[in-house]
Amino acid sequence: MHDARVLLDPAADAVRKLARRGYDLDLDHLDKLLSQRNAAIQSVDGSRAESKRIASEVRAAGKSGQDTSEMVAKARALKTRIQQAEEQQRQHDAELRAFLLQVPNLPEDRCPGGDTDDFAVELRTEGTPPVFDTDPAGHVDIGERLGLFDFGRATKLSGPRFAVLTGLGAVLERALAQFFLDLHTRRHGYTEYSVPALVTRATMTGTGQLPKFEEDLFATSVADRELFLIPTAEVPLTNLYAGETITADDLPLALTSHTPCFRSEAGSYGRDTRGLIRLHQFSKVELVRICHPDRSTAELETMLGHAEACLRELGLAYRVVALPAGDISFASQFTYDIEVWVPSQNRYREISSCSDCSTFQARRANIKTTGPDGKRGFAATLNGSGLPIGRTIVAILEQHQQPDGSVRIPEALTPYTGFNRIDPEGVAR
Repeated sequence: MHDARVLLDPAADAVRKLARRGYDLDLDHLDKLLSQRNAAIQSVDGSRAESKRIASEVRAAGKSGQDTSEMVAKARALKTRIQQAEEQQRQHDAELRAFLLQVPNLPEDRCPGGDTDDFAVELRTEGTPPVFDTDPAGHVDIGERLGLFDFGRATKLSGPRFAVLTGLGAVLERALAQFFLDLHTRRHGYTEYSVPALVTRATMTGTGQLPKFEEDLFATSVADRELFLIPTAEVPLTNLYAGETITADDLPLALTSHTPCFRSEAGSYGRDTRGLIRLHQFSKVELVRICHPDRSTAELETMLGHAEACLRELGLAYRVVALPAGDISFASQFTYDIEVWVPSQNRYREISSCSDCSTFQARRANIKTTGPDGKRGFAATLNGSGLPIGRTIVAILEQHQQPDGSVRIPEALTPYTGFNRIDPEGVAR
């Protein structure tokens, strides 16, 4: 969330920046809301000061034996006026907050122009996409032939866009989660957390999922208690520090968690609705970093390197792109996407987004830190996938498929799976 005064400051250039992401900032309306809120505050403060003055006069008059009935009546009327002014202030506060909660983060000028991933700028490629003598099989065909997936029974249980992984598929899912967590905690210095998958409205608001994206979330209400299923572990991990002040000596914080993720993914996505690429429920290892705002750009590069390490260790070809201003997430000011090569589609597909949210989420969640000068200010938050399990399985099955129909398991993963190959009959070797 933004400071309204900053958005109104011409130096912030907020209208131009937000227009790059397709958002029309109504400065006149914002100025009106802020002015009304400030006027209400002044009215309350003035009435309270007058109330204190009258109370002092009543005490003085009472001590001298004067008749105070007129002054007491005036004080009672003023008390009613104060209550009305306070209610008006609350209303103006709520209106201003509701407006600001809908305003996305200001994209950095280094974000490319454009409003879809077609405008993403490729920064580098890593690894060589495999070449096949025949058309490569897709992950659904590979997985079903090897007995790794059962989408039919998943649909019976929950409807479309859910998956059941079975046998070696389930082993592969578990092995990847453990491998990623070990990599991030032992080599990259993250602290692992086990966090709730159900969170409050305030928690969702803190990271920017609410109020704007409520229709994309799964919610539940039991015994008048409203909770939301998390779309990513970014939500609980970041909000662990909501309402707190983190000392400069404790920064940066590096947090990771493996959780289920739930997304309604409203809309039509063609062939992505078949298989593991776009599900209502999937699992993911998430990375979150919290730092001083002056360090957020450097911390983003660090996080990007940690996400890339997962793919390098697995021998998967990928590329890194800078997302255009119109395609970054609501809370982000700059985002790198890592896209893994998917042979059956003959293209790179997003597998991780690493975003610098600067102080945007911290303002919403009230996460503060102290600077070198001892002054308190809002922290910066960053998040990235490290990595989603389903899409990683897609890449392994497709990039490491062999001519005889088997699939080679990356060497880095074999200590976790106990096998280095799944043969054409779906047997581990």
